[in-house]
Amino acid sequence: MPSRALMFINANSRSGRQDLAAVRGVLSAAGMVVTVRDCPNAEYLSAEITARAPGHDLVIIGGGDGTLNAALEGLVACGLPLGLLPLGTANDLARTLGIPTDLTAAAQAIAGGRVARIDLGWVNGKHFVNVASLGLSVQITHALTGGLKRRWGRLGYGWAAITGWRRTQPFPVRIRCDGKQASLWALQVAVGNGRHFGGGMVVAENASIDDAQLDVFALEPVGLWTYLALLPRLRKGRHGALDHVRTWRGSEILIQTVPPLPINTDGEITAMTPARFRVRPKALGVLVPKES
Repeated sequence: MPSRALMFINANSRSGRQDLAAVRGVLSAAGMVVTVRDCPNAEYLSAEITARAPGHDLVIIGGGDGTLNAALEGLVACGLPLGLLPLGTANDLARTLGIPTDLTAAAQAIAGGRVARIDLGWVNGKHFVNVASLGLSVQITHALTGGLKRRWGRLGYGWAAITGWRRTQPFPVRIRCDGKQASLWALQVAVGNGRHFGGGMVVAENASIDDAQLDVFALEPVGLWTYLALLPRLRKGRHGALDHVRTWRGSEILIQTVPPLPINTDGEITAMTPARFRVRPKALGVLVPKES
């Protein structure tokens, strides 16, 4: 197993200020030499990883899905496997991969687990692990402040979802998926690479993070009560059976809107439409529990 680890901890993530002595103890007992670096502004995290990765066997990221999103370009560039300490609110990648949120158990997965190769999504030059979306989800991102997440945890997503719905206007969108094209009005369009997003919702019932496919769903304009009734189905990925939800599956997707709209990747606003999406099969190695 890797013996020289480069670790970044995002102290601003929901659980980023807790004592990590137990984590260091587990890694040290496994023979790892860990170099800990302050987690810089997200804008510079990938550059820090790329610059400091030489001489290491592993990069450990302590933070939430947004922190990981900021690290992805550096992780892809250096080619080292990822060890994940889930310190965020949603921790959707950890949920998808069966990585425990208990930090001692997560450290044990890093020290004694196996490397799983996972797909990455790509949109307009930016990688993502869980989901990229536009419309409603962008408004939810604006509503889901750091204070709300720290105080209410995943419960904050419910309040942000209602607030986001009130702020979202339907928009015309054209979607082309592996050559098949559709035009419609939507409140949200989501392109999933992994399985979970938004604090445990499921992008599609059969979605997987290593199937070399992207799962797309578009929510057509609905009233508030219809939207709230949709949320339990999203927890199990069964929303695709509803009349006001359209779904696609493929490896190359083009999304066009007028006017251009911002795109949320793993909880961060990083791109704009028109947007070209691709899947990069098995592009990242992640240490997961052996039984995962």
